[in-house]
Amino acid sequence: MQTASLKIGTRGSPLALAQARETKRRLMEAHGLADDAVEIVVMSTAGDRIQDRPLSEVGGKGLFTLEIEEALRAGRIDLAVHSSKDMPTILPEGLHLSAFLEREDPRDAFIGRTVRRLDDLPEGATVGSSSLRRQALIRRMRPDINVVNFRGNVETRLRKLNEGQVEGTFLACAGLNRLGMAHVITELLDPTLFPPAPGQGAIAIESRIGDDRIDALLAPLDHRDTHIALSCERTFLARLDGSCRTPIAGLAKVSGDRVSFSGMILTPDGREAHEIRGEGSIADAAAIGGDAAERVLAKAGPHFFSSWS
Repeated sequence: MQTASLKIGTRGSPLALAQARETKRRLMEAHGLADDAVEIVVMSTAGDRIQDRPLSEVGGKGLFTLEIEEALRAGRIDLAVHSSKDMPTILPEGLHLSAFLEREDPRDAFIGRTVRRLDDLPEGATVGSSSLRRQALIRRMRPDINVVNFRGNVETRLRKLNEGQVEGTFLACAGLNRLGMAHVITELLDPTLFPPAPGQGAIAIESRIGDDRIDALLAPLDHRDTHIALSCERTFLARLDGSCRTPIAGLAKVSGDRVSFSGMILTPDGREAHEIRGEGSIADAAAIGGDAAERVLAKAGPHFFSSWS
């Protein structure tokens, strides 16, 4: 394939840069591209700039993607690299998630300051998390402890933890692995008890619909099983109108030509939770996620979300 000049748009956090570099490396290996043929363009997003308030109060997930997507639509970059769990279910017109790199470990990690496990925290201890899903799950498992909002990138949160602002925090295992920081994990949380966010652990590549050149370049990078799993999880999320204001968990697993899914919706206080499962052919992955959403919503009742939104 002829050498192409490519511009990859990304946020500027260490984790976002690690994901962009992984995408660049895979593109170079797949197509024999020189290092200077692929440029990483670092962009600031509102989600990065606003650190004093929960995302749910200022616009949700789209705050991490808006400026990058505007550059993509305008042709200033050729593709964008994101954490899949940060992606809204409705994308701007003309854009799509065209490829997913092979998923890393989707589990959540607990990092304790003086204890190793969430269960070991003393009554009344304070832990920090910026995710409403994690906050709700923490309250469900340990209603006796205090949960505070904890914004910032991985390094910032770990610094705050070491300073003693909290006794523990929660991060995605995948992000710590990609940063070479798995050693800070004190407990890997069981996904059956502490299920991850839909898309957690997967790198999503966003591009323009109908851009045949980019589609051809990205095709070798797209991991089949991850793409199938994300189709299931994101449909579940979309049917439930998932955003940073809704504690929703979901994880799909592909085995051969079958996909299994487990999902959960919770109230923010963790007191009410509804779980759901589904399984079927990989050809029906999206439908399995959508059906699971309809069934869990029926279990919860039509006013489940509106009762606390």
